[in-house]
Amino acid sequence: MSWFKRDKPDSQKATPDNGERRVKTEGLWQKCDGCRQITWKKELEANWNVCTKCGHHFRIDAATRLKLLLDGGRYEIFDAGLHSADPLGFVDKQPYRNKLRSAERDTGLNAALISAAGTLGGRPVGMCAMDPRFIGGSMASVEGEIIARAIERAIERKTPLIIASASGGMRMQEGAISLMQMAKISAALMRLDEARLPYISVLTDPTAGGVTASYGMLGDLNIAEPGALIGFAGPRVIEQTIRQKLPEGFQRSEFLVKHGMLDAVVPRLELKSYIDKALRFFAA
Repeated sequence: MSWFKRDKPDSQKATPDNGERRVKTEGLWQKCDGCRQITWKKELEANWNVCTKCGHHFRIDAATRLKLLLDGGRYEIFDAGLHSADPLGFVDKQPYRNKLRSAERDTGLNAALISAAGTLGGRPVGMCAMDPRFIGGSMASVEGEIIARAIERAIERKTPLIIASASGGMRMQEGAISLMQMAKISAALMRLDEARLPYISVLTDPTAGGVTASYGMLGDLNIAEPGALIGFAGPRVIEQTIRQKLPEGFQRSEFLVKHGMLDAVVPRLELKSYIDKALRFFAA
């Protein structure tokens, strides 16, 4: 039994006020994956989630992407009522149907993308923005249908189309049905080309698998954000297959533009003005 008890200094005493301070500071700071510095979240969000210290581009959701590129952050959403089905009754660690419902609840979306229409530089455009939060931004039947409808709408309205990709590839839970979307969207883009309407593909981190192998690389202009991982198979899979060390920066956007796979690498804060100039060029 202790005979004496040392009182804690007032500064260390647990008080409701100190507890409140701790709660209020939670989640206010973000560690940068690029420079490893701690950044104030509000400052980061005000800079469209680009690190003010090193320029590292954090991933952003579909709604933020649309606000970034479309005038005044205003747009009309299409096909938001379409939901993914479970054609194969797929079950791995949990039923695919449960995974879909969980993704819908967590993101507030019914699919891994938002299809919208608005203006960019005063010019009407159609745009699809993929959301990496929804099962890794993977492409399945409903995503393919939404993009195909966006292309048909662009043809009908005679407007350019922009697709901002952020995807791990085709969704394995829908098997060949998912893979069919590659051909479906590519065929629709051919009709857009025949209508002589421009398609600009914006590739962001990450863009992989069947998305890269189809509409991601079919733009009249293919551009990417700095440092974006873009490829078909992942670098670890490639290294294990060919049993060779890959070059520095392999599959990053700077590597791809250097080797002729992309037209340009454009920082996020310059993306809107770059696309605006490109659309003016296409219209000339």
